[in-house]
Amino acid sequence: MTDRDFSSFVRDVRKRAHVSFRELSDSAGVSNPYLQGERGVRRPSGAVLRQLALALRMTTPIMYLRASVGSGEDGGSATPLAIATDRELTARQKQTLTEMYEAFCDQNERTAR
Repeated sequence: MTDRDFSSFVRDVRKRAHVSFRELSDSAGVSNPYLQGERGVRRPSGAVLRQLALALRMTTPIMYLRASVGSGEDGGSATPLAIATDRELTARQKQTLTEMYEAFCDQNERTAR
């Protein structure tokens, strides 16, 4: 998926949810300039994907899948994508595993600083 495809996906979901650009920015805690990503955001971070998923009432794994995060193209971990595409897991299990994975990554990042 290209950055433009992901941007279109976010725009479509936002519009179907009847959420304005400013409302999404406020509820996701993401600045308006960054959210211009609707018009071509570059590889959003896991934190931004989590915030967008929450604001749009979606599961984080779906957001990861649509953003192709962890596909190996950008040197990132393939774990989020593997969770999102595993057919044996329920949506709730995917969400829980993704949250646990992100918590470990956040902890490692804090420790590294």
